Amino acid sequence: MQKLLPVLPVTLLLALPLTASAQDVVGLWSTDIEFGYVSVSGNSESSSVKGRLDSKRESDNWRYHIHFDALNTSEDDTRSAERYFLSNKIDYKFGERSYSFLHASYEDDRFSGYDWQAVIAAGYGYRLIDRADMTWDIEGGPGYRVSKIADSSQDDDEREGILRLQTDFEWHLTDNATFEQVLSVEHGSENTVSRSTTSIKTTIIARLAMKLSYTVKYTDNVPTGTEHADRETAVTLVYSF
Repeated sequence: MQKLLPVLPVTLLLALPLTASAQDVVGLWSTDIEFGYVSVSGNSESSSVKGRLDSKRESDNWRYHIHFDALNTSEDDTRSAERYFLSNKIDYKFGERSYSFLHASYEDDRFSGYDWQAVIAAGYGYRLIDRADMTWDIEGGPGYRVSKIADSSQDDDEREGILRLQTDFEWHLTDNATFEQVLSVEHGSENTVSRSTTSIKTTIIARLAMKLSYTVKYTDNVPTGTEHADRETAVTLVYSF
């Protein structure tokens, strides 16, 4: 039960856009589903499965972005990576380029030294560039983070107020190619967590595309025996609808 509590803010945020969309015409959501699989055999055997979902919707003054990411890797029948990340962000546009946001996320990374980490934050955002082929958003605001250290009691949970900053740059290079750079920083007095994802997506045919992405997560203070940086290079197929 204790593990479910941090998921509640995310669940409630997810319910808001989904409930609203039930009253609207189908097709307001734009969704990308990604999947990648790599298998290596010979002197050693390894396999990696990568899955991701991004679903966005924009209606009147509201914007919604639901994101889910999963990674599972095993080497010689031993699991070496397993991570699940879920986030949702709701924006309310109150000006031509200004907006407020509410963000919630939950991460379960079995090899990070933490059982889970949950974040909720709110603040102000501004669209620096708003063109048909290019957008650039920056935003920031206060939040709260709870981190459950692996193999520890509830009293040892890390709880702290944070400042969350994010920038999201998207550039449609051509009708068939899109570049995106997303960078977020969650800074607290006890710890700072930064994430960077750089990607380029190229259409193969119709709704099917190929995507190359490079992701880095850096944690300033980590449990003993855990690396500060997690890096991931992925090649995935993307189906858009």
